[in-house]
Amino acid sequence: MVDPKETINIENVVASTGIGQELDLQSVAMDLEGADYDPEQFPGLVYRTQDPKSAALIFRSGKIVCTGAKSTDDVHQSLRIVFDKLRDLNIQVDDDPEIVVQNIVTSADLGRNLNLNAIAIGLGLENIEYEPEQFPGLVYRLDEPDVVALLFGSGKLVITGGKKPEDAEEAVDKIVSRLEELGLLD
Repeated sequence: MVDPKETINIENVVASTGIGQELDLQSVAMDLEGADYDPEQFPGLVYRTQDPKSAALIFRSGKIVCTGAKSTDDVHQSLRIVFDKLRDLNIQVDDDPEIVVQNIVTSADLGRNLNLNAIAIGLGLENIEYEPEQFPGLVYRLDEPDVVALLFGSGKLVITGGKKPEDAEEAVDKIVSRLEELGLLD
């Protein structure tokens, strides 16, 4: 039996930063090759990096959100590329702007099918949402770490809300031990 923690895979890391000044997105879009800016569709400019693959959403306020990265290192590397591109346009960017990870989305696999009805009853209603007619997964809100786990009948999990990669490991440990306590992981 494979340890479910070994199946954890980071699907997306979202981080935010800022350059501390307002930007004229129209002129940045004209000068930044590969930038997408359509203010009628979305208020930010979208700049995609290929290696590592991510998208930076750059707003007029100077705030930047990086999404689509597969690791916290990739977020930092992607944003360094964005900062350098902005500097190339003579836009003042600090040497090392603070980058804050807002959300890490991970997937994992418990390696066996789950009876979500029994789990919903066993875990109690205060931390659970389960309406199979609306959504096939069971939503389980953990306090420590402060994440939300989606459990599916296939045994697959999606964990969102983590701030560091270890949050997913801690969540998987908690979920496995709680389900074993309830006798629901056979």
